Amino acid sequence: MAVCKITFGPEPKDYEVHGFLAKEYYGLRFSPAVAAAVKESRKNPKRVRRQVRKELREPGMGTKSQQALKLQQEQIKTGRKAVSKENKEAKAIRQFELKQQKKKEKHRGR
Repeated sequence: MAVCKITFGPEPKDYEVHGFLAKEYYGLRFSPAVAAAVKESRKNPKRVRRQVRKELREPGMGTKSQQALKLQQEQIKTGRKAVSKENKEAKAIRQFELKQQKKKEKHRGR
């Protein structure tokens, strides 16, 4: 299951959403796929009710779409960090080379 989050204005109409998807679908950035759980056979209803009550007491990770969005957000964040690290290193190397060049130019005159 892959998801994509789009923020519209207050309560968009169905035809607005359909028109947007028709035009912009291939430009949307979807999250990586998250495996969907396969439904199991019937369980004891009392046990299911106890498990549901237990899960509601504990704060969970959210829905699958929320998990997929969180995963996409983390991947974008790591990519952005890598790019900024490369830029910072390139800037430091450039400044070091400029400093070395200035040092050489100072000693040329003597």
